[in-house]
Amino acid sequence: MAMEDSILTFPEQFTYDPAIENAEMLADQFRHFVLAGMGGSHLHADLLKDHDPSIDLFIHKSYGLPNEAHHPPADELEKDRTLFIASSYSGNTEEVLDFANDVQARGYALACVATGGALIDLAVENNLPYIQLPDTGIQPRTALGLALIALVKLVQPDLLPDLHALAKTIDPAALRPRGEEIGELLRDHTPIIYSSSNNSSVAYNWKIKFNETGKIPAFYNIFPELNHNEMTGFDAHKTNEQLSGQFSFIFLRDENDHEQIQKRMDVTKKLYEKRGFTVIDEILHGTTFFERSLNSLLTADWAALKTAEIYGVEPEQVPMVEEFKKKIA
Repeated sequence: MAMEDSILTFPEQFTYDPAIENAEMLADQFRHFVLAGMGGSHLHADLLKDHDPSIDLFIHKSYGLPNEAHHPPADELEKDRTLFIASSYSGNTEEVLDFANDVQARGYALACVATGGALIDLAVENNLPYIQLPDTGIQPRTALGLALIALVKLVQPDLLPDLHALAKTIDPAALRPRGEEIGELLRDHTPIIYSSSNNSSVAYNWKIKFNETGKIPAFYNIFPELNHNEMTGFDAHKTNEQLSGQFSFIFLRDENDHEQIQKRMDVTKKLYEKRGFTVIDEILHGTTFFERSLNSLLTADWAALKTAEIYGVEPEQVPMVEEFKKKIA
C-alpha cells in the first residue's frame, strides 16, 4: 500500500477486533507488563504509557530481558502476575525473538503479537497466547492503530471502546494541508521536535516519521529538561554558528500541559527566534488524549511525506535498515 493510502485509511485500523489465540493460557491476575519491541513495534506501548502512567508497563528495546531492576519480583505470587509481551510487526525482529526465547527459558508468562514470522511460529509451537495482526502490507510505523488495539486487548481491555470510537473521530484528509505546510517550512532544514514529558511519545514519533518517511535527520527533546542543557547549544556565536544554522524547531503545544511548561515554551520560542531560528507551533487538538496524539501524528505523516517529495526520495521503504539487517544476519 502506498504511503499516502496508508495515511488516508489509518482510521480504519480502529475497527480492528483482535482475537487472542490460546487465551485460556492467560491468567486473570496480571498486574505487571514488560513489552519488548523495536522501532515501530514499541511506539504503541509508548503512547499507552503516556496515556496512563499508572499502568505498570516497562518497555524494553534490546536483546534478552531487561536488567535486574525490571525482572519480575522475587516473590512467587508477583512473578505469576507479570506478563511479558513480545511485539514484532514482522515477527522476525532479532532482538524481540531473543527476548521471547529468554522469557520461555525462564518459564515466565509470555504473549506474542505479530503479523506472522518466527514469533507466531514460536507461539503456535509452544501453545502460547498470541495475537496475529492482519498483514495489510503497510509499514510498522503506519500500523500504530492495529498494534495499539492489540496491546490494549492484552493489558487494559476496558479501553477498547474508546479506541474503536477513533475510527469516526479522526480525519487524516483534513490534516493534510497543515502537514504539508510544515513540510514546506522545513525545506532545507533539520527538524527538532519539542514537547512536554506528557507527550514525549508523540514527539519521538514525529522524529521517526521524518527519519523513515522523509529520509532526513530529525531529533526530539522534552521540556523542562532541555532548558537545562540542550538550549544552550543554540546560543551560537560567529565562531560556531554554522553548526546550528540548518536546524528548525517544532513545538508540540498542549493546553493540558502544566502552566509552567507552557510558559517555558513561550520563553524558549522567543529566545530561539531572537537568535534567528524558525519555530513552528503545532497545537494538539482533540477531546481525548488519543485524539490529540493521533491528530498530531497524522499531521506529522503529511509533513514527512511532503519532505520526501521535496527531496525526491521514496517514502515507504527503509532500504538502509534492510541493508543493515542483511549485514548482521
